[in-house]
Formats: sequence, structure tokens, C-alpha cells
Amino acid sequence: MRLCEDRCPAESPDLCREALEVYRTAVASGELKDPPPPCPTALELLRPHPEDPGRLVPVPPDVAEHHLVQPLEQELQAGRSRLLSVRQVLAGVESVYREESRRAPSPLQLLRGNDVIHKKLRQLNAECRHELQAIQPGGPRSAPALAEALQQLPGVIARGVRHRTLYQHTVRGHRPMIEFMTAIQKAGGQFRTTDLLADRVILYDRSVALIPDHRYSRPDHALLIEHPAVAAYLAGVFDLIWDAAEPVEPFETPASTPPLLADEKQLSVLRLMVQGHTDASIAARLGMSARTVSAHVNRASTTWGSRSRAHLAYLLAENDALRTPPES
Repeated sequence: MRLCEDRCPAESPDLCREALEVYRTAVASGELKDPPPPCPTALELLRPHPEDPGRLVPVPPDVAEHHLVQPLEQELQAGRSRLLSVRQVLAGVESVYREESRRAPSPLQLLRGNDVIHKKLRQLNAECRHELQAIQPGGPRSAPALAEALQQLPGVIARGVRHRTLYQHTVRGHRPMIEFMTAIQKAGGQFRTTDLLADRVILYDRSVALIPDHRYSRPDHALLIEHPAVAAYLAGVFDLIWDAAEPVEPFETPASTPPLLADEKQLSVLRLMVQGHTDASIAARLGMSARTVSAHVNRASTTWGSRSRAHLAYLLAENDALRTPPES
């Protein structure tokens, strides 16, 4: 509080030294005739004499404090009263807000049990009007899942709904998956594949989403998201992956299975590759160069039409191609 702008140091919250000495003189003599600094009068430590305004008399600090503080306390009390009034009014509004919020539908719903999830999927399939998007990681799907999808999807697409599904590359070597995709492609659906997918997502009209709920470490729990902003965000992520994925050509059929591998060195290389060993590790185990290992893998990839080492490993295992051929 800097009352003497021209005398008090800016960092001092007290009276300036000159003002203190003036007040001391007034207290000692009982009055002050000379004009004082502004500090004592601003704090009402000096007041004009009732009978002679030209003379200033000292005022005890506690009296000055009472006179100065009283209006501030009254203002604070009025502020507290207004604050209490506002809180009381808003408390009544809060009860209305909470009551209506409890009645409003939640944008999140936990679905427990496969029967409940499948029932909700059938309902969403029936209600979908514009677009159905799905991300299905984990390789080929089970026969019951394919049968259910084959029963539902053609009817959805027939209503003019755009259907797109993302799988991983490994589905391309699985005959039931190819047959399923061929049937859906004939109905108007589209498929693309990529190396990696994070988790399962099914989206309806870019406004409703169904995702797994892994909090319970169970496969039969799903979370239904009916928040348009969240669903639209997931749909945008789908679009980014879709644009970078590889299309499944219409009516694509699995390539004919190559004959059993006969090269014993190549068999040894591929067995170790399937087990997860690196080229350097395979080369050290088999006593060959890493370049030779890579050549064996590349030749097998060309023969089997694989798109990655993971895809090649899947095709070899799926077709039992790494067993030793019978002697002629």
C-alpha cells in the first residue's frame, strides 16, 4: 500500500519514515499545524480539529482502524450474503440437472455375454442406413462367425448400405474366408487387408460403434458407443487404414497349393523362420551365410505368393508344407 507516491519506497507496505515522524510529533504535542504527508491523513491518523480545521489532531490507530475497516467489513458481509444466495439458488438447479442427467440415455453401454452382443449386432444391422465399417483383426474368422455374417450382410447391403471390412493379410490364404468374401463381394461389399490391426471395431453410420471391453479379461464383453463424436473419430481412423490397405480383388480365389518342399536346406531354414529366428540366427545354426538364408525365404515367398514373412509362415503352417516329404 503506497500512500506517499513521491516519498514512500515502492516496495514498502508501511508509512514512509517522514510520515511516521510527523505522526510522532503530533502525538507528542497533541496537534500538528504544518501540512503533513498524505499517508497519515489517508489512514485517518490525523484529523482536523472540530473547532479549528486548520489544526490537525492525532487519532489513535485502533480508532482509525475501526473507521477504515468498518465499511470494508460491511462490504464483505454483503458479498457473503450474495454468495450464499447464489449458492442456494444454484443448489436447487443442481438437483434438477442431476435428476434429468440420470434419466438421459448414456452414450456408453456395457454388453455382457455373446448372446447379448449378437442380439445387439443384429439390431444395429437392421437399423443401419448408410454405411457399415468393420475392423476384424486376428486372421481368419471362425465358421460360426462367417455363417452369421453371411446371413446378415447381404440384406444390409441390399438396402443401399455401403459395406467395408478390413482384415489382415493372412485371410488371403484361407479358403473359407475367400469363399465368404467372394459371396459378400457379389452382394456389393468391399474388403481390404493390411499387416497389422489394433483391435476389433464395428461402426454403423459413423455414429454408433461397438468395441471389445477388455477390462474384465473376457472375450464376451463389449462396449456400445453411441456418442457421435467418438464414433466419427473411429470412422476417420478406419478411413486412414482403408486408404493404405491392399484391396481384395473381386472373386479372388486361393492360389493352388504348391507341392511339398523337397529341398532339405530350405526346409531347415523355413522351420527356423517359422519358430521366429532371425536370418543371422538361422545362418549361425545351419552354418550358412545370412544372404543364403534370405534367398531361401524369398524363393519360398515367391512360390507361395506371400506378402510378408508372417503371411508366409501362416501359409506354410496352414498347408502343413514343412513336413518331410515321403521317400519315393
